[in-house]
Amino acid sequence: MKRPFKLSILAVIVALSLATTLQLDNNKYFEITKNIEIFANLYKELNTYYVDDLDPGKLMRTGIDAMVESLDPFTNYISESDIEGYRFLTEGRYNGIGAQSRLMGEYVTITELYEGQPADKAGLKVGDQILAIDGKDARNKTVEALNEVLRGFPGTVVKLNVQRPGTPGTLDIMLTRSEVDVPNVPHYDMVADDIAYVALTTFTRDAGRNVANAIKEMKTKNPGLKGVILDLRGNGGGLLNEAVNVTNTFIPRGELVATTKGKVKEWDQAFKTMGAPVDTDIPLAVLIDKGSASASEIVSGVIQDYDRGILLGQRSYGKGLVQNTRDVGYNSKLKLTTAKYYIPSGRCIQSVEYRNGEPVIIPDSRRTPFKTRNGRTVLDGGGVKPDILLDHPADDAIVRSLIEQNLIFDYATQYCLKKPALTNAVDFKFTEFDDFVAYVGSRNFSYETESEKLLKQLREKSDKDGFALDAEIKTLENKVAAAKKRDFMEYQPTLVDLIEKEIVGRYFYQKGKIKIGLRNDQEVREAISLLKDRTRYRQVLQAQ
Repeated sequence: MKRPFKLSILAVIVALSLATTLQLDNNKYFEITKNIEIFANLYKELNTYYVDDLDPGKLMRTGIDAMVESLDPFTNYISESDIEGYRFLTEGRYNGIGAQSRLMGEYVTITELYEGQPADKAGLKVGDQILAIDGKDARNKTVEALNEVLRGFPGTVVKLNVQRPGTPGTLDIMLTRSEVDVPNVPHYDMVADDIAYVALTTFTRDAGRNVANAIKEMKTKNPGLKGVILDLRGNGGGLLNEAVNVTNTFIPRGELVATTKGKVKEWDQAFKTMGAPVDTDIPLAVLIDKGSASASEIVSGVIQDYDRGILLGQRSYGKGLVQNTRDVGYNSKLKLTTAKYYIPSGRCIQSVEYRNGEPVIIPDSRRTPFKTRNGRTVLDGGGVKPDILLDHPADDAIVRSLIEQNLIFDYATQYCLKKPALTNAVDFKFTEFDDFVAYVGSRNFSYETESEKLLKQLREKSDKDGFALDAEIKTLENKVAAAKKRDFMEYQPTLVDLIEKEIVGRYFYQKGKIKIGLRNDQEVREAISLLKDRTRYRQVLQAQ
């Protein structure tokens, strides 16, 4: 049995609470001190009398996580072991091996390598399953648990035992950790004779400078440049100051980008562009999707509010909250929401409803209207709505299910075993679609459409209500089943695109994926068409 919890620690906790809550009203102050005392007493009783020996750190972490999870999804406790992952999210660099991974079956599998980083240099391959780390079994370990071991001080060595598809036995790979630097602008180029393209994947350090330099370089090489496409799809955000800097590439000095407002009024801030822009007139198309969040929404929202360019794609994620970190001792931090940010029209794009930690799209009728500089109506609450909405086939059931069940990934792994090399990224064409369909069939692939979910609900409700609808429902189910058989052919272009990107990524990394993706990218084609049609471009930006 552990020693009883010392009351002196309780006294310290209460004293600290007293010191930080002097300005609160008496009722709230009493509630805080009362509940801290209850919490301390509860922990004392558990620690002293619970039947099994307790791990204090684990038990407290459970309590802390439950507490912050009751707030918004972006308020988190960052323990000492999580610090490296937090550093990667904010700076784009960390001490580790330079690879992305995902749990597939019993083992974490390498899904992406960063070119020239430790994992790549050591010979690790996409598809490798990590069986052990430094001799310790990795079976059924989460990605987070393995990352805690893999990330460490530069110069230290970690030994991985991996199972490589197509290779008998296992392989031991020695990796030397180093600082991993992930580029935030992995690719930029001309996508038409007079249209430039820039992919920005994260708002880490120097994002604004890198975007500006890319556009300057392309303008220098192409004096007749007539338009720019800024791709923010899948960009989950990052540093607020870099959102200001990226915006400043297209917006003049001194323009408001965002204001933050929270409980502590002294912390409220206004962020304006401070540098010389690269080009304030060139037609601009910004691509966004449901994975565009936070800083991506600031940039796209500001471009929309000032009518500086046109947004294409799908409604963005809806994260209009500002987080700050506070030291809480022992090299741990609390990342907490301290304010909401508002873009120039005055709107906040924060989603107002969540389900399972994900934002729920609310109807436009429940969103407050605001005006852009030209007088166009835009809405708050629930992300940025593009000026031109485009369908996204990857959201459909068959495509989503193939991705989630790792079938495209696994097929690409098997395919690459037969292809030792590719000459270059953009010339590769996948022509074995029938082979892919046969492979998927051999894996007993199945998926459920929204129609099937609704029919299942109808069957349950009709049975409960005593309605005899079995024959009618069976007829509809058969029609859905027949339609599903045609799905592979209907979605062939989308699936071929995903397969090509997955295969090319094995040889040419992230940049190769982007380059070959541009060849088949309907959203990029739509952006090119828009930028070349000046009349249509101006019409979209005019008030209706």
